[in-house]
Amino acid sequence: MTSAIHGFGQPDFHGLTVASFESRMAVEMARLIGRYGGKSLVVPALREIPLEDNSAALEFGIRLMTGRIDMLILLTGAGTIALFELLKMRYPWPSIVEALAQTAIVARGPKPAAALRALALKPTATVPEPNTWVDVVRTVDEHLPVKGLRVVVQEYGTPNPALLEALQRRGAEVFQVPIYKWALPDDLAPIRHAINEIIAGRVTVMLITNAAQADHVIQVLEQDGKVELFRSALTKMVVASIGPTASERLCHHRWPVDFEPSHPKMGVLVKETSERASSILDRKR
Repeated sequence: MTSAIHGFGQPDFHGLTVASFESRMAVEMARLIGRYGGKSLVVPALREIPLEDNSAALEFGIRLMTGRIDMLILLTGAGTIALFELLKMRYPWPSIVEALAQTAIVARGPKPAAALRALALKPTATVPEPNTWVDVVRTVDEHLPVKGLRVVVQEYGTPNPALLEALQRRGAEVFQVPIYKWALPDDLAPIRHAINEIIAGRVTVMLITNAAQADHVIQVLEQDGKVELFRSALTKMVVASIGPTASERLCHHRWPVDFEPSHPKMGVLVKETSERASSILDRKR
């Protein structure tokens, strides 16, 4: 899926134009690209919208407060915060903490773990890098077997059928709690501009930090009839993915994946891609 690149240099894009479809951390992404010598073209591809129907979250609260949840799997930091904010609107915080004390909490990596710490809560287990659904399942298998347990999964953006099915195969009763969903931005002109710049060969590096970014770009490409033009353009540039989940999605769309960072963090992605971009481009020419 990815290519191991050796013999890299100092962190510097040397003035290359670097495109990113980052949304929540768009300003920070542009700053990082500039810090490492690149010209940034950061165009958010995701619009995060709260669910109008919070029935699943309300049902989660009822189940939690009546002792009918054995395990809570938290997949994102923002989702963790939003979920507990909803709970605090209906129940006293000491009662929530007391109920959580009887529930195993699995945090998918550092962001939900940090969100828990901010609430003076501790996860029972934290999923190690690269924090994919496979790592979630492996953590559960090693520390908290789920056979016969009632398991709640806090979802983000879109459901993860593979994770849900893996838990169900292990004998868990799985209950999904979506907190927000992703949609395309209202104004698609910036995405179309970035797409056209990539197709025209005026962008040298593309950074993908979220699998859904690729899905949304594909939606716009399909609307405009430019899927193959875009795919062809990517073969002539550097495509860097933040980690296995995003890379899997890129491969699904038949996009190349030239590089994954040593850790699935945005800052590491930008820094290490800047170190390797020149050698990757030399190999592709």
